[in-house]
Amino acid sequence: MYRILIADDEGLMLESLKKIILSQYGDSCELETAKTGRAVIEKAESFHPDIVFLDIQMPGINGIQAMKEIRKSNTTALFYIISAYDKFDYAKEAIDLGVEKYLTKPITRKTILSVVEEAMLKVDHSRTQRRTQLEVQEKLEIIVPVVEQSIITSLLFQTETQDISYYLQLLDLEEPYGYIMVIPFGSDYENGQLYSPVRMSVQAQDFYPDFREIVKEVFSCVVGLIISTSVVLMIPHREENVSYEERIQIVENARRLASRLEERLKARFRIGIGRVRKMEDLQYSYREALRSLNSSKSHVIHVEDLQPSGIYKEEFPEETERRIFRSVKAGNTAAMVVDLNQFFDWMIQHYPDDRDNICLKVLEYIIWAERTAFESGTVNYSFRDRKDYLATATSFADYESLRRWFIEKMTAACDAIHDYRESQSDSVVKKAQSYIQENYSHDISLDDVSRAVNISPYYFSKIFKDEAGENFIEYLTRIRVEKAKELLEKPDLSIKAISSLCGYSDPNYFSRLFKKQTDMTPREYRMKYSG
Repeated sequence: MYRILIADDEGLMLESLKKIILSQYGDSCELETAKTGRAVIEKAESFHPDIVFLDIQMPGINGIQAMKEIRKSNTTALFYIISAYDKFDYAKEAIDLGVEKYLTKPITRKTILSVVEEAMLKVDHSRTQRRTQLEVQEKLEIIVPVVEQSIITSLLFQTETQDISYYLQLLDLEEPYGYIMVIPFGSDYENGQLYSPVRMSVQAQDFYPDFREIVKEVFSCVVGLIISTSVVLMIPHREENVSYEERIQIVENARRLASRLEERLKARFRIGIGRVRKMEDLQYSYREALRSLNSSKSHVIHVEDLQPSGIYKEEFPEETERRIFRSVKAGNTAAMVVDLNQFFDWMIQHYPDDRDNICLKVLEYIIWAERTAFESGTVNYSFRDRKDYLATATSFADYESLRRWFIEKMTAACDAIHDYRESQSDSVVKKAQSYIQENYSHDISLDDVSRAVNISPYYFSKIFKDEAGENFIEYLTRIRVEKAKELLEKPDLSIKAISSLCGYSDPNYFSRLFKKQTDMTPREYRMKYSG
C-alpha cells in the first residue's frame, strides 16, 4: 500500500484530488488530507506518508515551512508542490529542498494520475533498494563473523589454505600491524585463576553473539572463534610501536571491557595482551598474550608489564629469522635465499670463531624447514634420513661450503612446499572448472562450487581468479555463452529453450547478457551462423 497525504486549504481542490486518486488507485493506497500547514505536519507524524502533495499557500505555516518540518522525521517521503502561483523564489526553494515536481494550478486529471503513477514507481524503487540493503546487511551479519574467524585462524596458525591479505581486504583492514588479546572465561576464580567447568563451553556458544557486540563497543577489532574456554581478538594498529601512554590506555580499555562483559554476561573474564607486531607475525603476539595470562594472576595483564623473559640475551636478527620462517611456510624460495645469506653473513661476522654454534644453527634451520615441509604433506622421511647431517655440517673446510649446503637443504624443503601448494591450487581450480562444465545448465553459485572442491568460498574465489585469470562468474558466463552459440546453430530449438539449457530461467536476461558478450542478440547470432 502507498500512503498519500494531500494538503490544500481549498476544500474543492482537496476533494477533487482525493477523488481522482482514489478512483484510479483506491485499492492500492491509503489517503489522508489536511487543510493547514500545522495539520499536515501533525498528520505526517502519525501517518508517515510515502507521497505528499502540498499547496504552498496555506493558512499559518505555508507549504515550504511544513515540508521542512516533515523532513526532520521523514527523510524518504516524496514531495510534490501545488501552487496557483508560478513564482520563481518558491520554485527555487522547493527544488533546493528536494521536491520531485512543482505543479501549477489548474491541474488536469491526466497530470495528477501521471504524477501519482510516477511517484508510486519511485516508492517501489526506494522500497526495493531498502529491502536489498537490508538483505545485504543481514547476509553481512552472517558472513562478517565467519571472515573474522578465518582471519584469526590464518594469522595465528598460519594455515596453508588461507590467504591473510585476502581476508584483510574483505574487511577493509589496511593497518600493517596489530596485537592480540586472549580472553579466557569461566564460572568463577580459584587462586587467581578461572575455573571453567565443561558446561562453560556450551554456555559460551549462547553468549557469543552478545560477547562480540560488547567487545566491538570497546575495541575496533576482529573477533575469533571460541577455542575451548577463551576467545582471541586481533586489534589492528597503524604504528609499529606503542608508547607508554598508549599501552596504559589499552590496559584501561581492556579493564573496562572485562567489567562490561562480567556485568552483562553470566561469566568471569581475564584478558592477556601481546605486543604490537606485523600482521604476518601475530602468532608471536598471541604467544605473548598467553604468557601474560600464565605468568600473572591479574585479571588484565599486558606482556610488557611482566619481568623480561624469553628474549635473546644479545643482539640477534629476529626480523630476518621471522622472514625466513614466513618464506619457508609460503614456499617463497627466492626471498628465503636472500634472507638466509643475510643471516649467514651475520653469524660469521659476529661469531667467526664459533664454528660449532654456527653449525648448530644451520642444522636447527634445516631440521625445522624439513619438519615444516613434512607437516605440510610435501615430503616423507624416515628416522635415519638425517643420519649424516651432523657429520656433513662439521666436515666442511670453510664457511662458504657450509653456506652452499645450508642453502641447498633449505631450498629443497622450500621448493617442495611451493610445488605442493601450486599443484593443490591447480588441482582445485581444474576440479572446479570440471564441475562448472558439467553443471552450467543448473542454477549453480560460488558456494556450490566451493563446496564441491571443499574450500571456503572466500579462498576459493581468490585462487580461482589467480589460476584461471578470470573470476567465477566470468568463467561460468563464458561457458554458458559458448554453449548457447552451439545450440543457436540448431534451428529446431527456441531461444527460450536454449536459455533454460544454458542455466538462465529468464530468456530476457539471457538475451541481454548474450548481447553484452557477443555484440549480437541470440536471434541475430542465429541468423548469421545457423546456415
